[in-house]
Amino acid sequence: MGSRDEAATGSLTEGDISLMQQFTTLAVALAAIGNAASAASVSGSPEGYGASATGGAAGSTVTPTSTDELTSYLTSDEALTVVLTQTFDFRGTEGTASETGCAPYGTGSSCQVAINKDDWCTNYQPDAPSADVSYDKAGLNPIEVASDKTIIGEGSSGVILGKGLRMANGVSNIIIQNIAISELNPQYVWGGDAITLSGTSNIWVDHVTTSLIGRQHIVTGNSQNTGVTISNNFVNGTTSWSANCDSYHYWAVYMTGTEDTITFKGNYIYHTSGRSPKLGSNAVVHMPNNYWDDINGHALEGESAYALIEGSVFQDVTTTETDWSGALYAPSSDDSACQSALGRSCYANSYSSADALSGSDSSVLSQIGSNAADCDSADNIGDVPNNAGNTL
Repeated sequence: MGSRDEAATGSLTEGDISLMQQFTTLAVALAAIGNAASAASVSGSPEGYGASATGGAAGSTVTPTSTDELTSYLTSDEALTVVLTQTFDFRGTEGTASETGCAPYGTGSSCQVAINKDDWCTNYQPDAPSADVSYDKAGLNPIEVASDKTIIGEGSSGVILGKGLRMANGVSNIIIQNIAISELNPQYVWGGDAITLSGTSNIWVDHVTTSLIGRQHIVTGNSQNTGVTISNNFVNGTTSWSANCDSYHYWAVYMTGTEDTITFKGNYIYHTSGRSPKLGSNAVVHMPNNYWDDINGHALEGESAYALIEGSVFQDVTTTETDWSGALYAPSSDDSACQSALGRSCYANSYSSADALSGSDSSVLSQIGSNAADCDSADNIGDVPNNAGNTL
């Protein structure tokens, strides 16, 4: 009589073995699906104005493998979580254009020259010398992201080169997290914007790195954007071509949508020379715990806007504000005056090799009210430069 093991093995038929193999295959497949779902999950939740954004959570999860697939998913009418696991390089996919532009900032090798987009050179720089430009068309044609999308990068793998993302004309409920956008014709003014919002609601842009952008890293307007949170992003202004011909990008963050409501928190703005940000059009912007570093021009500018800047660091900033005529509240010490409007005290900003902001217009506090995000002391945000951008 054989052993128990021999008896058990001998009792298995070919059908039994086949069934076991099928179960094994199914288990492996389910484990893979589980791992994909885990990798695709959004980290944290939006604070402040964008708190209602859920993105594509109600739909399925997809992983594009080509630029065409990525575009198709992002522009579809379905609710989707789109996981980026690779670099999507759009450069060359739509051809190049060679034409005459202009050189309003100089003709040196480190100067940005301008594409004559919408006759900008003709109408606004008529005295600038002409310049030959050859640019990648994809950079000027962003992906038009549809409503109910989550765009999330897996580790540091989610990268888009040569094309930005645009949300406009009434789209809503979009989350963009943990990706990098780069290489949008950086040598040319009007070479492309990384992230554009115009006429949107319930948007959360979080942990995104933008670099080597021809025009704006982040731009809102001209149409109203409500319920927007822009958090933990790395605006990297280092470039070989700039409007001041000095490696500092000028066109950084431009928020001038009509009566925008925006939370701008925990962002790292580095090596820029202006528009960091520029506000206008009665936008209401809460800016807690941001970190401005190595700004050789100005940080804040704008008019007809409401801005609360608190708990933030300004380090090596030549000019903290210029041409500002909006309403500003920027506490110079921890400030209990915010308690009645925000339900908490405000935190002082910190300045190192930078002039202090001056602003105590309490109308800003009533504009923000219960929409205020949490804020920490400026002494506790030294990790922002390391944590901002696609670091999840």
